[in-house]
Amino acid sequence: MDTTQGSRRLPPAPLVLAAALATSLLLNARALPSTAVATPVAAPSQLTAIVLTAKSELDDPDFGGSIVLVLNNLGPAPAGLIINRPTSLTVAELFPALKRLAAVHDHVYFGGPVELDTVWFLFRAPKAPEHAVRACDGVYLSASRELLLQLLERDKPMDGLRIYIGHAGWGPGQLESEIAHGDWSLDHARAETIFSGKSDHPWPPGASSGDHGT
Repeated sequence: MDTTQGSRRLPPAPLVLAAALATSLLLNARALPSTAVATPVAAPSQLTAIVLTAKSELDDPDFGGSIVLVLNNLGPAPAGLIINRPTSLTVAELFPALKRLAAVHDHVYFGGPVELDTVWFLFRAPKAPEHAVRACDGVYLSASRELLLQLLERDKPMDGLRIYIGHAGWGPGQLESEIAHGDWSLDHARAETIFSGKSDHPWPPGASSGDHGT
């Protein structure tokens, strides 16, 4: 898993790390860049996404026990989001100024160890909106502040929406090597896997599952 080129990986840490990260996100203007959005590097008909499930033997504090949605259209090498690692940070805590979210208890997810001061989100939509990249049928990925705030203004703000901090990335040829080594099993990317899958591997590692939720 690539953690170079300006990214950083945090070592295993207690829940105080999640609290510090929450504070950083709330104060850091990069947390929701107003214009940042992944730009496809291939035509829509060529875009592919897969789901990787870590083998039980993978001993890694960030990726052990993880399920990762990987896309080939975010840059020169594969990138994606870990989709089953909830943090203790709630969406309401991430957006304290949005008082209407006070009753929302959904948790923000750990997307990966790269650029932990950025926010990404996956959401269901019948057609592609602006500032979003297709992940799989009916599901799109974005980092657009405006689009996320629009979704959070809905009557059911978290319906078909998951929010992540950070993302996962690999260097050229690295993921292929890991797959050949047997670190991952592969499957097709499906909306049900993203929004209905189990989230029983909280982040940071060692955190109590009782501190995390949907």
